[in-house]
Order: sequence, then C-alpha cells, then structure tokens
Amino acid sequence: MEEAKQLFKKLKIYSLLDLALIIPTSYNDTTLSTSLELGKVQTLEAKVVESSIFNGKLRITFNLTQSGRRLSSTFFRVTPYHHKLFEVGSSHIIQGKLEEYKGYLQMVQPKSIKQIGKVTPKYKTVLKESEVSSLMEVYITEQNLYNEGLDSKEVATLMYIHFPKSIEEIYENGKFKSDFTKVLKFVEAFNHIKKLRGKRVDFPALRALDGSITSFIENLPFTLTQEQQSVIAQIQRDLAKEDKAAKRMVVGDVGSGKTMVILASVMMALPYKSILMAPTSLLALQLYEEACKHLPHSVNVALVMQGKDKGDYSEADFIIGTHALLYKEDLPQASLVMVDEQHRFGTKQRASLEALVSQDEKKPHFIQFSATPIPRTQAMMQSELLDVSLITTTPFEREVLTQAISKTDFPNLLQHIKEEIEQKHQVLIIYPLVEESSEVPYQSLEESRGFWESKFDNLYVTHGKDKQKEEVLLEFREKGDILLATTVVEVGISLPRLTLIVIVGAERLGLATLHQLRGRVGRNGLKSWCYLYSNATENFRLEQFTKTTNGFDIAKLDLKFRDSGDILDGTIQSGQRFKWLDLAEDEEIVSYAKVRVRSTPVI
Repeated sequence: MEEAKQLFKKLKIYSLLDLALIIPTSYNDTTLSTSLELGKVQTLEAKVVESSIFNGKLRITFNLTQSGRRLSSTFFRVTPYHHKLFEVGSSHIIQGKLEEYKGYLQMVQPKSIKQIGKVTPKYKTVLKESEVSSLMEVYITEQNLYNEGLDSKEVATLMYIHFPKSIEEIYENGKFKSDFTKVLKFVEAFNHIKKLRGKRVDFPALRALDGSITSFIENLPFTLTQEQQSVIAQIQRDLAKEDKAAKRMVVGDVGSGKTMVILASVMMALPYKSILMAPTSLLALQLYEEACKHLPHSVNVALVMQGKDKGDYSEADFIIGTHALLYKEDLPQASLVMVDEQHRFGTKQRASLEALVSQDEKKPHFIQFSATPIPRTQAMMQSELLDVSLITTTPFEREVLTQAISKTDFPNLLQHIKEEIEQKHQVLIIYPLVEESSEVPYQSLEESRGFWESKFDNLYVTHGKDKQKEEVLLEFREKGDILLATTVVEVGISLPRLTLIVIVGAERLGLATLHQLRGRVGRNGLKSWCYLYSNATENFRLEQFTKTTNGFDIAKLDLKFRDSGDILDGTIQSGQRFKWLDLAEDEEIVSYAKVRVRSTPVI
C-alpha cells in the first residue's frame, strides 16, 4: 500500500478516476494476423529456412506457415542469443512491421513472441510500464469504478480500454470509437467536478443579513435589468443564512452594471458594515463616487487609499478601499466582504481581508466580482467550489462598431479621430509596448508620441510602469482628447466621453483582453468604434471577434483558439488541461456530469 502511494505521488494523481484516465497511448496486439497487410505491424507463424551472416548482420529467411510465402529479415544488433533462437528448422510467432521490396516480403528485426492472442496496453508515464500495469490491475476493477459513481456503460468502457480482449473492441479506423471518446469526456468532467466539490469548505456566518433594498431600488434613476434583479435575489438568499457564510462570484460582462449589485448588497447588510476591496485607487474612487451618488444619504461611506482616505472608516457603514485596507489593524468587523476584479488579487490577499474581520470559526459573507466573462462550462464547474452568478446583458444597447484595419486605412482613421474630438468625444490608442523593440513589428508608445503631439492638443500618455498613471487617467477623463496607453486601461475605468479606441497590433492580444479594451468605449450609449490595427492582411481570429460583442461568446471563442486551455481550480488563474473534454463545445456533457456528481452518494 505504501509503495502504491509513492507511485500515485509520482504520477501526480489524487483519485481513482485520475488513474483510470491515464489512457494507453497504444496497444501491443499479439493476435495472429489473418491476412498480410503491408506497412502495418503483423503477427505471423513462421519457420526458419535459411540463416546467414553478412557484414556483421544476421539474415534469416522465414517460410510463413499460413500463406507459404517467403519473408526475409535482417537483425542488426546480433548476439549469441539470436543465433541460438533462430536456428534453421525452428518455428516462431514473429511480430514486426511488414514491408515489401521488389516483390519480396521483409520484416526488420522481428520479435519472437511467446504468447499469442493477447492485447497489452502501453502507457507513457514517468513510471515503468510494469509499475503502471500493476496499479491498473489492482485498482481498476468494476467494483471500484461503480463505487466512484460511474454507470455500467462508463465502467465497461474503461474496462475495455485498460483490459481489452481484442483491438476491434476499442479502435475504429485506428482511433478510439466515438462512443468511447464521449465516455472519456464525461469521466474527465465528472472527476474534476467531484474533486472541486470535495475542496469546498463552508463556515458559519457572523450573522444573517436581511436589510431592505426596496427604497434603494425604487429611487434609482433607471430600472435594473432582469439579470441584475435575479443576481440580487440570489445574494439576498445567500445573506439570509446564518449557518453558512455566502461564498459567491458574480461574473458580469463589460458594462453589465455590477456596481448596482454591489450597492444593493450593501443595503442588505445594513445596519451592519460592508467592506469592498478594489485593485486600483482609480476603481476604488469610481466606486466611492457611485456609492455616494446612489446610496441613501443616511448610509455613511468611507474611502481608504494609501494616504488619501475620505471619511472615517471606523464609523462608516460601507468602507471602500484598495489593498491599503489590509494594513489597517483597526478595521472594524464587517458582516459582508466584497472584492472587485477579484482576479487582480492573490488568493492570500483575498483571504487576509476575510481573516481581518472574521471571528473564530465564523466568517463574513463573501462576494467576489469579475468583469472577465468566462465560458458557461467553466462557470458550471467553478460553482462546485463557490456559487457563481453570470450577468450577460447590459442595461442599454451599446452600439460599438468593431473593424479590423491596416496601414491603408490610416488617413481615414485620422479623419475620424478629428471628427470625434470636434464633438467633444475622447479617443484612446493602445500600443503593444512602451519602448521600441526589434521583436514587435509595430511602433511603440514612445516612438509614436511625437506624431500625435504634432497633430493634436490635450494629449495624455500613460503605461503600466508609470507611477502617476491613475492621476493621468483621472485628469484625462476630465480634460483630455486623446490618450496613448498600453493595456493598463483594460479593466474597469469608466470614461463616459470615450467613443473611439484603436488597438495597435491587435492580433497579439487574447480575445478576452480585446473585449475588455473595447469595453472602455460606448459606456453611456454613445455610438462608438473599436479599430483593430494589424499588419496581417487576414486574421480569422480577429474576424470572428468583430462579429460579436457578447463577452461570454468571446470567452467561448477564446477557448477554441487556445485549444480548450485553462479551467478554474480554486482561483480563476490556475491552469487545468483536459485531454478529452472540449470546454468550448461540451457544455451538455459538463451539465450532465454536474447533475450526476450531485446524485452520487459519498462513500
């Protein structure tokens, strides 16, 4: 048992289904061949009729028992064992790749095999073949697979794959049968969801929260969308529980109105305190402005930023801050903790904030928000670890025309920029790099700066390493015409007058990043444009991007182009590669696996 544990550790597997999903890369089939097929590995009965040495190589001529044809073989690494084994007159079962040369059958270095009629799986792992085979024989049994919650078809499929009676049982035209592939997709999803479910840990809440949101919603100058209302109702149900602290992630598309969900949650927490942590001062300030504008005046709001606090956080009902919150030792206990753009914080930072206001085993209700849409399959899986809400619609139709352009379109682009500025609108130009690089075939921010300064006034420039970037963005919001930047403006900042964005070298960015950048324009319903500037004459990925503005569809596209890449596993960042499951296409399988996990008794 101890030895098996060590082998599991080397294989990095943590469940029986992890082991079952180590699928053979090929099979050694010793079933006698019924016909002669050139170019394929054949298993044939043969008798040695001639033996000779030539240039240190052993040449053997066999007579094939079934067909009566002659077959010549050459052995290169010859030992006394070969001479003894292949004596003239001896009979063998030989196996090797059958070829033909000038009408003569040939087989280079065939093996003489002892046992026929056996199909042996071959595994490619860090372990020896014999070690993997012994693990499979001991642990992959019908009973063990049934105990994992699989049904008879799934159990039979895995047993066929690991212990086949014949190659025809598993292969069709040299590949796994299609219904086998479907089962492997399901088992992969089922195993992953089951493991995520086992990781979820719930704690009692500090208290149940049931503050009224009626007057807040009635006094808003607009009507909340159906999805906003639905997510708010889900949060109300979460917060009303005392035996279980809420643990929810709200994923909203660009401009879907997550801020109103945040403020409604604050109202539910009253008369107790809420805390919200945002990744940048700019976002924290923006949220503070929105809170002061839309929450009733009786709600005391404070802002905590490095050296720039507003209001008294020890007295406030709602405290908004950056990670500066983590350094406040006298932070008051909050019954509700929220994190905006949660993927911008490390797991430890999020946990630190929660720990600051926890009390023994009791935890605050916890809601995280993200503006990076994820595919539904991903959301379904992640919801085993924490509850997930998606906001896929926006409060108003955003009219953003997306177009791929190149050098020849530049004069028209320049004209369009002038027209937008004349209407008191703003323009954003995103460059791939701050400084020149021989690796990137596009101008950098610094190289192009002089050109734009010679053409336009009120030009602002910022990038990721700029210590003043937040001040620059704030000043640009009020006074600027054109902003040159890197992807530093990707998430969150609201620029109401921004109607045109140019993304230079767009093909170098992921679709999710392009979508976030495009989300900066048309925030207030103004007609807007997103130009994808590229030297490449044709780019299928960018073409597909121009056809949709829905972030969740784009997340699905991104998955396709990234070969079904990353899946959440505890945090949004960490990678989980699937071998069979295609997260862009297999929503139905994931959905079914989820239902099955929930109905599987824990043994």
